[in-house]
Amino acid sequence: MQDILLLMQDPTAWIALITLIVMEVVLGIDNLIFISILTNKLPPENRESARRIGIGLALVMRLALLGTVAWIVQLTTPVFEAFGHGFSWKDMILIAGGLFLVWKATKEIHHNVDPADHEEDFIASSVTTGFTAAIGQILLLDLVFSVDSIITAVGMTPHLPIMVVAVIVAVTVMLVASGPLARFIEKNPTIVMLALGFLLMIGTTLIAEGAGFHVPKGYVYAAMAFSALVEVLNMLSRRKRQREKALKQ
Repeated sequence: MQDILLLMQDPTAWIALITLIVMEVVLGIDNLIFISILTNKLPPENRESARRIGIGLALVMRLALLGTVAWIVQLTTPVFEAFGHGFSWKDMILIAGGLFLVWKATKEIHHNVDPADHEEDFIASSVTTGFTAAIGQILLLDLVFSVDSIITAVGMTPHLPIMVVAVIVAVTVMLVASGPLARFIEKNPTIVMLALGFLLMIGTTLIAEGAGFHVPKGYVYAAMAFSALVEVLNMLSRRKRQREKALKQ
């Protein structure tokens, strides 16, 4: 308790907390996009609960990993070497998660382009199986994003209370934003394709990071922001044409 009080009186601790919260929220965007796309494929009555369960699992997983900080740090220790690069457990988790994201995004893009193959989608096979499958996939990606998130937190501050507060705030933001984001994606079909493109890029980035090729996160998020801006301009243009067409009728 005394350590926490001392931290509250330290300006550098507050700066670290604010910086870490921003970083955790930004890192959580990837997780949130995946959850929004996945839960939108469920029946309407199951979507909200699936989102809450998925984000709740993300919080539990992050807090559990924070309780094993010493073990998390060891995840960056190389386990074996190949092609001149030492692969750690973190690298292998990132590669596995990246491959899953690339596969999932490619599969969803295929279903959007060719809806006739919809029966192949194991998420839509039934309400019960769909809900279970969705939660299972969310849990898998929660693990990948949680490991990346906690290792980032450990690298930014040595103080566990700051990490815990930052994670709780970031996940709370995810929880609040999940509903509006999912509804926005559902109402704007072209956003779905853009979001799937983001997931492809994120998956490729995870694979590259795991293979030892550092990709500056700033470039990735700048590309995402630019693409989103172009799509917003397209949406405004479409709405203007629709209004003009309605007036002419």
